[in-house]
Amino acid sequence: MCCSVVDIGVFIVSQELFEFFSAEPDFLSSNQYAGKGSGVIYVGDALKILKGFDDESVQCVVTSPPYWGLRDYAVKGQIGAEPKVEDYINSLLAVFREVKRVLRADGVLWVNIGDGYTSGGRKWRDADKKLKARGMSYRPDTPEGMKPKDLIGVPWMLAFALRADGWYLRSDIIWNKPNANPESVKDRPTRSHEYVFMFSKNEKYFYDVNRTLEPSDSGKGTRRKRSVWNIKTEPFPDAHFACFPTKLVEPCILTSSNIGDTVLDPFFGSGTVGQVCLSNDRNFIGVELSREYTNIAQKRLLDNCSYKAQVIQCYEL
Repeated sequence: MCCSVVDIGVFIVSQELFEFFSAEPDFLSSNQYAGKGSGVIYVGDALKILKGFDDESVQCVVTSPPYWGLRDYAVKGQIGAEPKVEDYINSLLAVFREVKRVLRADGVLWVNIGDGYTSGGRKWRDADKKLKARGMSYRPDTPEGMKPKDLIGVPWMLAFALRADGWYLRSDIIWNKPNANPESVKDRPTRSHEYVFMFSKNEKYFYDVNRTLEPSDSGKGTRRKRSVWNIKTEPFPDAHFACFPTKLVEPCILTSSNIGDTVLDPFFGSGTVGQVCLSNDRNFIGVELSREYTNIAQKRLLDNCSYKAQVIQCYEL
């Protein structure tokens, strides 16, 4: 595998899988960026790229992996397109094992993940007026043991699998979306929430509860942040799919890292984690399989933070 720094002309060739910088990368920032944070985006397969990172090299991980059977990113090797939900969970477990290795001993992992319903035997899904990207040319079969119209329970399948794999499952946060999209179904409530799971690598870890105090119900004083977060989705026209909002990411990063720490997102997408890191003087490392989404993230960081992120393209020899 090779990695090249886009527009710089530096090539890094591996001895086994691939080689990354032995020292901190020389981050590229525009003159307008006034913050203390910096960042780099690796383009390629997350599992293979993470194998090149040093042990315990990041303080915090915040990510939203591709959801199973809900989106087609049209990229070879994409996670989420597995024919069986068990294969999807195993794919994520492999990535998060590498995440655990590169996470510091006192580090925290935050995972946002959505759920879905069984297909009922349908092999496609039509697009709708508000979200054309919802359309898919394929849909996985109904998982064994489930029935048509069943809620699959993917978030908890992943949470329990990660716990069994050695992670400490510390909290399940309900992300309530006050502006959730309406649904056409009439035989169940409209879904308006997703989960954010908090995991730690060890029994004791870094978490500063005082950084996310919220107003008390009485309006007098503050209280510790609760486990239901009411956060509107944020429109981002450059992306084909909904992105998790900056206000969802911010409390995760603030409580689990300090200024100058490095935060990893192995499924970088449109770059929300990078934007929040730069806005709060943290460093970020993003890994993204899609070159298209890497371009979107790079543009977003430049537009919102006046920051030109270094991009390293990794590809098979």
